[in-house]
Amino acid sequence: MSLTLPAGVALPVTASALVLTQQPGDGDNGGQGEDFGKSSPVGFLVLILFLIAVAFLVRSMTKHLKRVPASFDEPPAEEAAVKPEVAEKTEEPEPEKKQPNGASSASAD
Repeated sequence: MSLTLPAGVALPVTASALVLTQQPGDGDNGGQGEDFGKSSPVGFLVLILFLIAVAFLVRSMTKHLKRVPASFDEPPAEEAAVKPEVAEKTEEPEPEKKQPNGASSASAD
């Protein structure tokens, strides 16, 4: 499929495209002087430094991403059931509370 314009539309479109693409005739070429588009060695050095910095950032990012877990979801129910059993084994006995008169709570009954 090709795009063709009817004859009545082609001439105004072509003419307006030519008018819009012309350079100004008064000697002002929009800041595009003799050295336009040429780079300096300083610019090249800055570009190389930026590329080196990006390489180090990518390297650091990949190291950090390798440490990220595959999923942040809660562990499966099997692992959750094992954890309370471990917690029961490590519980310490509750110390006896002293009564205000100096007797222990077991002898107060």
